[in-house]
Amino acid sequence: MNRQVAAGLQIFFIGRVVALAVLVAAAHLRAEEPIPQPRTSGGCPVESRAFYECAMAQAKTFKVPRTAEGRPDFQGFWRSRNNGIAYDVEPGPGSFSVPPTAGEIIDPADKKIPYQPWAVAKRNELRTKGFEDPQGHCAPSGAPRKNNTLFGWRIIQPKGYVTFLYESMHDYRIIPTDGRKHLPASIKTWHGDPVGHWEGDTLVVDSTNFNGKPWLNEAGEITSHALHVVERFTPVNANTIIYRATLTDPIVYTRPFTVEVQLNRDPEGEMLEVACHEDNQDLAHMKDVKDAGVGLEKK
Repeated sequence: MNRQVAAGLQIFFIGRVVALAVLVAAAHLRAEEPIPQPRTSGGCPVESRAFYECAMAQAKTFKVPRTAEGRPDFQGFWRSRNNGIAYDVEPGPGSFSVPPTAGEIIDPADKKIPYQPWAVAKRNELRTKGFEDPQGHCAPSGAPRKNNTLFGWRIIQPKGYVTFLYESMHDYRIIPTDGRKHLPASIKTWHGDPVGHWEGDTLVVDSTNFNGKPWLNEAGEITSHALHVVERFTPVNANTIIYRATLTDPIVYTRPFTVEVQLNRDPEGEMLEVACHEDNQDLAHMKDVKDAGVGLEKK
């Protein structure tokens, strides 16, 4: 190898290392920056408990639009004001690739997931292995995570159903509201088996039959095949829905817990193409960056 080629290769590799260091530093700074959030939404505080009380007072005077079936009309494009729940459902100062989060657990009061001891250890292990997140490999992420996505989603309501069309990975959930029973317990899926019904103006979605593989977010919050999720979608004005999800999983948790976020209508929203190849193998680069970041932090 002549000196010119050797020098060129040296410059190339130095450039790659510098670029990686800059990327790691930027991600580290991002992890320390708070997520900008407006202090109010629709005239109500954004913090979950305070928002719920304020929004429910508004809901008492709101005349909910109806579909041809006479059901509440939720159709349109929506985005979640998730206060960081897409990164971590618990409040936290942030870490590598995970920004500080306010946490959206409203029960229990300490805003912590009531984990079994073994599950805490597993979560802590996975928290350093974001590259193992099934969603990062383009697998469906299930409820409630899919509704907390940073991407938008569209609701349509054909007769007897409510259908969620997610921009992220072109995923979807088809929720029957015709009173049918759940699938046999032997059938397990990523999204579980959602069955819906109406309680006044609130859509209630009961989901079982999960396969136990999805995480709740990027922080390694795990679930099992025993997961049972009950979601409640309550309209409070023309542009806001309160979304609550109660999770029960006797294998992973010591008791049920509940999260809540706001869904805000996006009148200019549209579905964009977000292609994702299932079993994406490119996450090795994420691991490389993470490992390099850990090395920088130790220095």
